[in-house]
Amino acid sequence: MFKSIIFLLIVIVGFLPILTIDAVEVKDLYQASVAINSQKSSDRAVALKKALAAVMLKVGGEKSVLNNAVIKKSLFKYQSYLNQYQYQQKSWQIVDTQGNEKQLFLSASFNEEKINQLFQQANLPLWGSLRPQILLWLVDEQGLTRRVMSNSSASNLPFMVNEFSAQRGLPIMMPLMDLTDNHQIKVSDIWGRFQEPIKEASRRYLPEAIVVMRISNSSLVVSDNNELEDSMSDCGLLCAAPLTKEQNFVLDWSLLDWNVIKGQQKFSKQYQGTVPHTLLLQGLSDITELIYQRYALSTTSQNDYVIEVANVDTLTTYVEVFNFLSNLSAVKSITLLNAKGNARRFELQLLGSEESLLASLKLNKKLTQYIDPLAQYNVVESLESAEKLIPVFYWGG
Repeated sequence: MFKSIIFLLIVIVGFLPILTIDAVEVKDLYQASVAINSQKSSDRAVALKKALAAVMLKVGGEKSVLNNAVIKKSLFKYQSYLNQYQYQQKSWQIVDTQGNEKQLFLSASFNEEKINQLFQQANLPLWGSLRPQILLWLVDEQGLTRRVMSNSSASNLPFMVNEFSAQRGLPIMMPLMDLTDNHQIKVSDIWGRFQEPIKEASRRYLPEAIVVMRISNSSLVVSDNNELEDSMSDCGLLCAAPLTKEQNFVLDWSLLDWNVIKGQQKFSKQYQGTVPHTLLLQGLSDITELIYQRYALSTTSQNDYVIEVANVDTLTTYVEVFNFLSNLSAVKSITLLNAKGNARRFELQLLGSEESLLASLKLNKKLTQYIDPLAQYNVVESLESAEKLIPVFYWGG
């Protein structure tokens, strides 16, 4: 009987969908790869400066960091921050009908501690390595045809998304668009940005944020019939065909389900232009900076934040909790205040706000906050002796 139950459990587990985590620890934050024309020293100097700027942008999260006077000055002293560099050939651009083009790149890594100190000196926020996983539903409309992009789509758009994800350090995944996705959702649901079917289809990917992006050369484009008629009237009956115009594209995006804003939907303005890749990168950049504003750690304010971890029952667990808190990018220093039973109370000196710390802990999920239904974390005897309520956490490492 017992063997039958075990076998049944194994069978059930085998049919469960594979789940992914909703936060990703981004590697190589202090590394960047930039295109270079040759291995000449003059080209190398320019490329290393660009690589350091790319790292600053990846760590800083938003483009405005490159306008800071301290950061600008540091770019001319790139050798002070450089660890090592190397050259490599890799595919730079996908050509739909002719395969891949090769491009020489310079990959450089920089000193993490020195760059973090530089940001603190410049009073600029930092973005830690643990970042939210983004699911991107990207619909490409060409004429009467609409396609939902996946990494296997015959298009340059997924290539551009993956390149942007690596360059900005934001984990972006695209749906598989396999039989499961095609069964759960229709293209019209995504195009219409209907929350419920999109949320349901997104469950298998467990993202922290869901983004729907639409790019179009037809239905979203406002046509100007008067301009077309004017162009035809210039040559009268001699026109064999109307004068051709450069094709226009429109892109927009919406943030359908973002846990940290409790399911509110945020829409973008429309981006208009003649190069769809440029519009795509602009949209992704704006999304990145919006998300960054939630998770960035301000170096300008240092706050003391006291927490209690309730289930520290062994010395090994205490060491794990202490090391975990010490390694958080939001924490500058940690002090053990007291130990009572299985509870340990810590004082954390934060880089930034309590909100940023809690957002980071939410992504990690090793330390879970206990929410008392009666909101009684501490018992206070009187208003005069009342202290700020201390949040209680449980270690699940």
